[in-house]
Amino acid sequence: MDAVQKKDRRKNFWSIFNFAFANIGGSAVYITFGTYFMVYVTSAMFTGVPKAQANKLIAMITGLIFIIRLVEVFIDPIIGNIVDNTNTRWGKFKPWLIGAGTISSLLLALLFSGIFGLSRISATWFTIMFIPIFITFDIFYSFRDVSYWGMVPALTEDSHERSLFTAAANFSAFGQNIVTIIIVPVVTYVTFVFTGSHNEGQPGWTAFGILIAVVGIICSFVVGLGTHEKHNALRAVTKQKTSLKDMFWALAHNDQMLWTAFPYLVYGFGNAATAGLMFYMFKYVMDKPGLFWITGLIPTIAGFFTSPLYPIINKWVTRKTIYAVSMCSMILAYILLIVSVDNLPMVITAMILYYVPQGFIFMAVILTLTDTIEYGQLKNGTRNEAVTLAIRPMLDKMSGAISNAIVGWVAVAAGMTGTATAASMTPGGISLFKLVAFWISLFLLVAALFIYVFKVKISEKKHAEIVDELQKKLATEGISGAQAADNTTAQTEVTMPGAKAATIAVAAPVSGVSVNLADVVDEHDHKGLPGNGIGIQPTEGKIYAPFDGQVLMLFTTKHVIVLRSNDGLEVLIHVGLGTVNMRGEGFINHVDSGQSFKKGDLLLEFNRDKIQQAGYKDTVVVLLTQGDKVVQTDYTQQEVVSHGDELVKAQLKK
Repeated sequence: MDAVQKKDRRKNFWSIFNFAFANIGGSAVYITFGTYFMVYVTSAMFTGVPKAQANKLIAMITGLIFIIRLVEVFIDPIIGNIVDNTNTRWGKFKPWLIGAGTISSLLLALLFSGIFGLSRISATWFTIMFIPIFITFDIFYSFRDVSYWGMVPALTEDSHERSLFTAAANFSAFGQNIVTIIIVPVVTYVTFVFTGSHNEGQPGWTAFGILIAVVGIICSFVVGLGTHEKHNALRAVTKQKTSLKDMFWALAHNDQMLWTAFPYLVYGFGNAATAGLMFYMFKYVMDKPGLFWITGLIPTIAGFFTSPLYPIINKWVTRKTIYAVSMCSMILAYILLIVSVDNLPMVITAMILYYVPQGFIFMAVILTLTDTIEYGQLKNGTRNEAVTLAIRPMLDKMSGAISNAIVGWVAVAAGMTGTATAASMTPGGISLFKLVAFWISLFLLVAALFIYVFKVKISEKKHAEIVDELQKKLATEGISGAQAADNTTAQTEVTMPGAKAATIAVAAPVSGVSVNLADVVDEHDHKGLPGNGIGIQPTEGKIYAPFDGQVLMLFTTKHVIVLRSNDGLEVLIHVGLGTVNMRGEGFINHVDSGQSFKKGDLLLEFNRDKIQQAGYKDTVVVLLTQGDKVVQTDYTQQEVVSHGDELVKAQLKK
C-alpha cells in the first residue's frame, strides 16, 4: 500500500479512536445527570429532613429543572451558532470541548454533593444556590455536547466515514451503561465505608459524582487534543459569521432537518420517561433492586455489537429500514412489559428488545441530521454544522426535562420515595406507573416510527448526490475568496483601472493525446463539453501538479481535484467521465484539501482499466474555472503531450 495511504489510514484510525474514547465520559456525565440525579434527589439529597418538607423540596427541584431546561432549550441553537462562529487557531470546537467539558464536570460533582451538604442545612440557601449552579452546568454541558457532535461533519464530508465516527462514538456510549452497572455498588460501598450503613447515602453519591467528573474531564481533553478538523472548500466558502436571524431562517427552511428532528423528539419523550422510571420498576414494582444492574449490562453487551455492525449493515440496508425494524423491536418490548412486568424472564426479554435497537435508532437519526447540513447548504446557501447538530442535544434536553418532571411526579404520586418498599405500593400506584412508563411511551414510539418513515427523504444515496452537486457548483463557479484550507486568509483580488493581466503557464497534468473540448465524447456518447479548457486522452494513470500551488478541494469521490496556483489561477482536473459513480474505487489520492505542492508532484493515481471496465471514459479534462477573470488562453497545438509539457498559457486579471 502507498505510504501516503497508510499514513492517512493511521491518522483516520486515531482520530476515530480519540473521538470515540471521549464519549465514554460524555455519555457517563449525561446519564448521571439526566437519569440518576433525580434518583439521588428522591433518595438521599434530603436525608434527615422531615418527609413533608423533603417532598416539597423534591417537587421544587423537579419543577425548577423542568422549567429551566425548557427555557434553555431555546438557547441551544444560539449555543450552536456561537460554536459555528468561533474562529481560533485551535479551530472552532476544541476550546469548547476542553473548557466547557471541564467546567460542566466540576459542577456535576458539586451538585451531587448536595452543594456541600447545603441541601440538608437550609432549604432557602440551597434553592438560591441551586438555580445558578444548575443553569451554569447545563449551559456548559450544552457547549461541550454541541461541539462534540457538531464536529462530525468537520471531520469528513463522506457519509460512510461519518457513519464510522458516529458508530465509534455510539459504541463508546457504553459509558452510560457502566454507570448503570456500578452506580448502586459504588454508592452503597462508599456509604458503608463512611457510615457503616448498607444503603445509598450522601457520602456514596458525593464520591460517585466526583468519579464521573474526573472521567468527564479526562475525556474532554482526549477529544480536544486528539481530533483534527478537516478544512476544505465546502466549509471554507461558508466561513463568514452567521447572524441569529440568518441562523433561525436557515433552520426554519431546512425541512428535512425538521422532519428528522420531530420524530426523534417524540421518541425521546417516551424513551426518557421509561428510562427514568426503570430503577423504580425494579425497586418498587418487582421488588428486585439488586437486579437493576441488568439494565446496564444488556445495553453494554449490545453496544459491543450494534455500533460496529451498523456501518456493515448499512452497506446493504438503508438506514430508514434499520430505523423501522429497530423501532418495531422497542414497540414489542413495551407490549411485553405491559403484560408481564412481574415475570423476570419476560422482563429480561423485554429489556433485550428495548435496549439493543437504541444504538441503531440513534445512529440513523444522528447521521440523517448530519446529512441535512449539506442539504441545507445546497438549498439555502448556509452551512450550519454545530447549529444543526445542536438540534439533537436540544431535543435530548427537552426529553430529559420531561423525564425529570415525570420521575419526580410519579415518585411522589405513587409513593415511591424515601423508605417506601414494594410491599407498601398500592394497586393505584402500580397502575399509574404502568400508564406513564409503558402505555404513553408505546403510543409515542408508534407515532415517531410513522413520521420518520413517511416524511424523511434524506437517504444515503440522496446525500451523495447533494455533496456531488455542491462540489460541482463550487468547482465550476470557482472558489476565489474561499478561505484557504490551512486557515490562512485567501488572496483578495482587486481589479484596478488599467491593471495588467498576469500570464500563467499550466503544465499538462497527465501524458496523452490532447483533445479539444468540442471533440470530447462523454460517457453517454454525447460529443462536446462546455467550459474553458482542454481534454487529454491519457496513456498513463497518474495526475501530476501543473504548477506550484495548493489543493483547494478534493472531491470525496477523488475523481475531481481543484487547484490554485501561487499566482491565483484556479484549475479543475476532472479524471474520467461518469467516474463519479465509482465512488472513489480505483482512485488513490496523494494529497488532500489544503495541502501545498510543487510543480510535478504526484497528486492522484487512477486505474484506467477499472474505469473502462465499469463502462466509463478515462478522459482527463482540465478546466479554468474563474470565468471573466481569465481574459485570454493559449492552448498547446501539440497532439501528444507528456506530463510537465506546457498545456496552456492563461492571462489572469490582477
